[in-house]
Amino acid sequence: MTTYIEDQRESYIQTIRINRADKKNALTPEMYLAIAEALRSAQSDKKVRVTVLTGSGDSFTAGNDIGDFVTTSNAPKGEKSITQGQAPFPAFLAALMAADKPVIAAVNGLAIGVGTTMLMHCDLVYASDTARFSLPFVNLGAVPEAGSSVLIPNMVGRMRAMELFLLGDQFKAPQAKQMGFVNEIFPADQLMHEVMAIAARLAAKPPSAVRETKRLVRENGALLEKAIREEGRTFDAQLRTPESKEAMKAFAERRAADFSRFD
Repeated sequence: MTTYIEDQRESYIQTIRINRADKKNALTPEMYLAIAEALRSAQSDKKVRVTVLTGSGDSFTAGNDIGDFVTTSNAPKGEKSITQGQAPFPAFLAALMAADKPVIAAVNGLAIGVGTTMLMHCDLVYASDTARFSLPFVNLGAVPEAGSSVLIPNMVGRMRAMELFLLGDQFKAPQAKQMGFVNEIFPADQLMHEVMAIAARLAAKPPSAVRETKRLVRENGALLEKAIREEGRTFDAQLRTPESKEAMKAFAERRAADFSRFD
């Protein structure tokens, strides 16, 4: 397992921590695979009844490492990327969606891109009062992923979802709670204490009743699976477009992207 992903298990609680604080916990393919393996292994571990997913430093995760986007953008057409086949991102998403034990997200700070969309597949989400969220896919010449093109409109309504996706502006924890992304907000220095107390409450409940309740409630239908496949196909195609390459180059050069020459 990569050193950037910590997997700790104690008192029936698994804590998966993204630990790449110097890069705002940006996720690499190896990190996706490590989280997926940690989630999968917990399902057969009788000493795990609840998983807590969190970040280190001032970030939950800044999303995909932009370097991987650049690699995909420059890859030959037809070559698998981070969103296709058995690649790291779908492995991570599949493991998160398949987890039959409760997954609690403790959003300790910045949650960008997949840092926000993955929350749709967690069972409980708690945020620090310093947390910030954003869905900047369009700004990078990409499209939403992780089933968010279905889940977020269903949660917040089409008009609000379009605002979040098309403008890509950051929003703070109170807005996230109001829209339903977050269950509760805690002061940053109390977040993990509060989340671990909630996890302990869950771990003390009848485990099979908890798992069966999750199974009944889980939104995992054919429409969602179709959306995830279509998002992945479109995401990869978009990353290879000239406008996406301009977005990535502008990001690397710390300047505003110029899309004036594109139709």
